[in-house]
Amino acid sequence: MKKLFFLSLICLSFQMQAQFGKNLFSKDPIINLENFDKQRVHWGYFLGFSSFDFKTDYKTPNTDIDVKGNTGFNVGLVGNLRLHEYIDLRFEPGLYYASRTLTYKQFDNDRDGLREVKATYINFPLLLKFSSLRTGNVRPYLVGGVSATLNLSSNSKSKDDNLQQKFRVKPWTQNYELGFGVDLYFEYFKFSPSIRGVFGFNDELIRDNDPNSPWTGNIQSMKTRAILINFTFH
Repeated sequence: MKKLFFLSLICLSFQMQAQFGKNLFSKDPIINLENFDKQRVHWGYFLGFSSFDFKTDYKTPNTDIDVKGNTGFNVGLVGNLRLHEYIDLRFEPGLYYASRTLTYKQFDNDRDGLREVKATYINFPLLLKFSSLRTGNVRPYLVGGVSATLNLSSNSKSKDDNLQQKFRVKPWTQNYELGFGVDLYFEYFKFSPSIRGVFGFNDELIRDNDPNSPWTGNIQSMKTRAILINFTFH
């Protein structure tokens, strides 16, 4: 899957290079899909990468946990509603595969000191897209909004906790999202690479059964942070 995805990106980059050389940097570029953005509603899909992290606050200032975000994979759909010449409302439900490595520095063995927290997210973002004036076949934009995320791997119903090597979080979280991207107009489709940050509103950690647990006892809150890199096709 990864090899196929990288191969597709390489082929697309060659096509973009040829397209840009012909239509972007020339004196009189050929305008592609001139009326595409005038549609009231249009659809698309995205593929991409992500890195999820935790922002951790402690009851007693400390650096108990070292959190490392690992690269994950994203896929989803895009629904776009035109509100104004420069403003669109977007719904981008997607599936996100993510993982984080948590290292507890007070332990000197991997059984107690290491937690691999894997997650399968279904994300439901509602976003406003603010586009600039189109120049040739290029149109930058800003995007922002709110989202609700369901974690299918939360372990929230498990009675076991970190004492049995089971790290638990709440199944639902709410976030705000901010980012930017660029619409690139080709002959037959619109391609939109973008980068976006995700910032969780609420604490999602489920504490261990022991209130003095060395894994969760000193944590005031643990909130999601993520960077999404998506490649959208319309």
